[in-house]
Amino acid sequence: MNESKRLPINWMDVLWLLFLAGLAALPPVFEIHKQLTLLAFAVVQFSESWVLSRSPRRGPAYIVLFKIALATLLIDHTGELGINSSYYPIFYLPVVTAAEYFSPWLTLLWTALASAAYCSYLYPALQEYEITADSYSLLAIRILFFFLAAMVVNRFVVENRRQIKRYQELAETLAETNRKLEQAQEEARRSERLAALGQMSAGLAHEIRNPLGVIKGSAEMLHQKLGESNPLANELAGYISTETNRLSALVTRFLDFARPLQAELVPLEITPVLDRALHAVLLTRKEDDAPVDVERQYQPDLPVVPLDDSLCEQAFVNLIQNAYDAMGSSGGKLRVTAAKTNSARRNGVEVSIEDTGPGIPPALREQIFNPFVTTKKTGVGLGLSIVSRIIDGHHGTIRVESDGEGNGQRGARFVIFFPAGKREEVNLAS
Repeated sequence: MNESKRLPINWMDVLWLLFLAGLAALPPVFEIHKQLTLLAFAVVQFSESWVLSRSPRRGPAYIVLFKIALATLLIDHTGELGINSSYYPIFYLPVVTAAEYFSPWLTLLWTALASAAYCSYLYPALQEYEITADSYSLLAIRILFFFLAAMVVNRFVVENRRQIKRYQELAETLAETNRKLEQAQEEARRSERLAALGQMSAGLAHEIRNPLGVIKGSAEMLHQKLGESNPLANELAGYISTETNRLSALVTRFLDFARPLQAELVPLEITPVLDRALHAVLLTRKEDDAPVDVERQYQPDLPVVPLDDSLCEQAFVNLIQNAYDAMGSSGGKLRVTAAKTNSARRNGVEVSIEDTGPGIPPALREQIFNPFVTTKKTGVGLGLSIVSRIIDGHHGTIRVESDGEGNGQRGARFVIFFPAGKREEVNLAS
């Protein structure tokens, strides 16, 4: 048998067994029913963990019932009439067990049931003996001690559960705080990398742009001078001009990335900005491009949020264009949603841009907003970095969710959160 599957033996259970063995050795020693009852107590105690693991809800009730029944049998075989048995404290076992597993009110009910089982031997005693007032007082004292023991143990158990719950909540809070701290540290490191790369990119772009202007001007002059006299040189000049334009556009993106972001936030509705971005991307589509079904889901009565109109449109255009590029020649479906979020932690508008493309590999999801990280063969990897800077300038957040191909689903979903502005800012804008 595998050792990992063996039931662990608690040293407290071993003490139980020793105490029960001591009771078995005390008078009446040769009462076989007493020995069997105590043995049954030991079996119930050793199997308590097993019963609770198999039946967490009903297991405690079964254990308490077994112990009440065994306690009732034990005093029946250790006293002349049961009620005067010196083994009556055995009823503390089911009472304390009930206090461990149940609420205060249920503990009182179980204690009342154990007391009733003990008092059930009072009727046979009345048939043979006359019970005095002192005997009734002694019986009442014993029963009251049952209840006192139950309440003391139950109070300790309830307080212990409350402390455990408090520690669990504290542990969850600490885990959430650590997660946010790690996220903040990662964002700080990313900001530092962006700042360093921005400074380097600005310097390189400035130094490259001047030679590019000279190269482009020379190519255009060469094209004009040669005309039709030298077709090969004319074609090469065209290549130089085309590649120079492409390199100039790349330099412009570097400058956009390096330029300090100055967002002028004004409380605005976000849906017109989304519509303009969709229209701008649609204008760049060609007639022979694969069809893409665009679905808009805008929640009504969205609150206005502080936005920089042009910067937000630039960010949305970049994300929507990426979605079109990801779906490629096969086409697909683009879903753009906007909904309000109103909770203790997040109050604003959440925008989701989702496509049915191949998705983003899991290894890149944590780095997709870093500079020069891209899934495109011809991409530079600055577009999403610029988008991230724009969203940061709006005090918002952006995250990517992608099911990938692991579970049969495809597509990527970018979720952008814009926090709501202050009430006085909203009133001023309206």
